[in-house]
Amino acid sequence: MLSKIILEEQIQKAQKYVEKGRSFVIVTHLTPDGDALGASLGLYHFLNAYDKDNVTVIVPNDYPSFYKWMPGTKDVLIYEKYPEFAEQLITEADVIFCLDFNEPKRIGRLAPAVLASKGRKVMIDHHLNPADFCRVTISYPQISSTSELVFRFICRMGLFESIDKKAAECIYTGMMTDTGSFTYNSNQPEIYVIIGELIKKGIDKDLIYRQVNHVYTENRLRLMGYVLYNKMKLYPEQNAALITLSKEELKQFKYEVGDSEGFVNLPLSIKGVSFAVFLREDSDYIKVSLRSVGAFPTNRFSATYFNGGGHLNASGGEFYGSLTDAVALFEKGLNEFNPNNSEEMINHE
Repeated sequence: MLSKIILEEQIQKAQKYVEKGRSFVIVTHLTPDGDALGASLGLYHFLNAYDKDNVTVIVPNDYPSFYKWMPGTKDVLIYEKYPEFAEQLITEADVIFCLDFNEPKRIGRLAPAVLASKGRKVMIDHHLNPADFCRVTISYPQISSTSELVFRFICRMGLFESIDKKAAECIYTGMMTDTGSFTYNSNQPEIYVIIGELIKKGIDKDLIYRQVNHVYTENRLRLMGYVLYNKMKLYPEQNAALITLSKEELKQFKYEVGDSEGFVNLPLSIKGVSFAVFLREDSDYIKVSLRSVGAFPTNRFSATYFNGGGHLNASGGEFYGSLTDAVALFEKGLNEFNPNNSEEMINHE
């Protein structure tokens, strides 16, 4: 029996949209990760099983190949490839589900169409500080993943039976990836109650793990070796580590979307390292990923220095400038907030 975390008022209002809606669009954030895709496709399969046959998942840009085994990915519409069609669907939608993002800027060029649409908008998310742009905002940062919230949402509507194997596989993938395969943000017992119910739907959780984590390319493995040997810098006094990759280095290893997934976690395997940051140069900005173990709040560090946010042990941000300047800002942050003293970080204003 799961606790009733989502407010009844939110459930009743969103359920009316589900029951009365004829056309649905599900949108998620830029560079979709496992939770964004898992939540979106899980809800997509649920709506299909609930006899809603006009449902489209729209993502701003492409996503890693190791998620493309998931049921329904062939039907995902990538905005960058078909912007006019995507905007038309958003404009015509009765209901728009906004999953795994807390403010419109997180969906990039999709934002104007979503904000302008007259469709009823429902946010389901687990990030802090949700913006007020949806009629229903189901936002619970204490929940480990948006995929878990989607499962809870469906169950609270009394529609657990409409979760089929395809939906279960997607929801489990989102829960697994957003907790680092249940290695952080995953100590709540109810997570494992949900996993048990998903297994009853027929999923093979071991196969899902292999499909996500053991299907990388040769170029990714060579890039990983290069990162560990040449690009990882340790800061022993702060128990921290930094990895950086420039556009030129990515090109050298024929980088594809997703090839650097998980690199930020690598330094945390080193004894004594409790905080790791990965700076990757993109076309016009620096993508920032942060991870920690213990009590160090990466979300506060990210918000302070990199216009970002997220969760205690896993967050992200961005920096507009050179890679050199981004490194300097990271080091400035380390000098001001020593990960050896998490209490200082928490209390800083």
